[in-house]
Amino acid sequence: MTTTTPVATKAAARAVHATKLYGAAPTAVRALDDVTIWLADGEFTAIMGPSGSGKSTLMHCMAGLDSLTSGQAYVGDVELGALNDHDLTLLRRDRVGFVFQAFNLVPTLSALENITLPMALAGTSPDHEWLDSVIGTVGLGDRLTHRPSELSGGQQQRVAVARALAGRPAIIFADEPTGNLDSRSSAEILGFLRQATRELGQTIVMVTHDPIAAGYADTALFLGDGQVVGSLEQPTAENVLDRIKSLGG
Repeated sequence: MTTTTPVATKAAARAVHATKLYGAAPTAVRALDDVTIWLADGEFTAIMGPSGSGKSTLMHCMAGLDSLTSGQAYVGDVELGALNDHDLTLLRRDRVGFVFQAFNLVPTLSALENITLPMALAGTSPDHEWLDSVIGTVGLGDRLTHRPSELSGGQQQRVAVARALAGRPAIIFADEPTGNLDSRSSAEILGFLRQATRELGQTIVMVTHDPIAAGYADTALFLGDGQVVGSLEQPTAENVLDRIKSLGG
C-alpha cells in the first residue's frame, strides 16, 4: 500500500483526499485530514493508530458505512459518494464483507445457516465449491450444525469470518476482530485471515491496536490525528511496536 497510485497493481479500494469532519465550525473535529491511500487487491492490510487517530472512521468511510465530508472513497472503480442509498446498500451487500469485534451471529441459527444468511436474505444461492473451500479454510467442517451457544468464542468468530468470505466480496473490512478473544483464539482467527488472502485471494483491511495482530498482515498503515503518518511492508510485532513508539503512540 502506498499513498500514491501504483502503476501495475489493481486497487480493491482507495481513498482520495478523504476528509471527515464531525460537528460544525469553529468546534468541528477533523477525524480524517486529506487522506489518500491505495489498498491493493488480494492483500491483508492492518490499519493502526491510537484512539482518536481516525482509523475506524477511515474504515467506515471506505466501507460505505459513513460518508466523507470531502474527497472520494472507492470500492474497485465505484465511487461511494456518487451512489444513492439503495445502490450503496446493494454495494455493501454484494461487494463488501464485514467482521466485527462482536460476532453478530443469530443465536437461533446453526453455524452453516449463519454463514449463508446474507445470501439467503439477498435471495441468491451460494457457490457450493467456494463455500466448501471457505469452510475448509476456517476449519468449521465438524461444527456446521452447532448453534452459537454451542461454540467457543474463537469458533463463533470463525463463523463470522466464513460469513464474510462466503459471498466472495471484493473486500472485507474487519474492525478489531480479535478484541473479544483470548490469545490462542486470536492467533487462530488472524491465521485464517492471512490464509484467506494467500489461498483464496481475498482482500482484507483490519483495524487493530494490537502489534501482534498487525504482524499477520502484508502491510501495516499508521494513522495519527487523522493523517497517514507511516507504513510498514511485511510487518512483525516487533517492528510495529518500534514504529508506534517512534510515532509517540
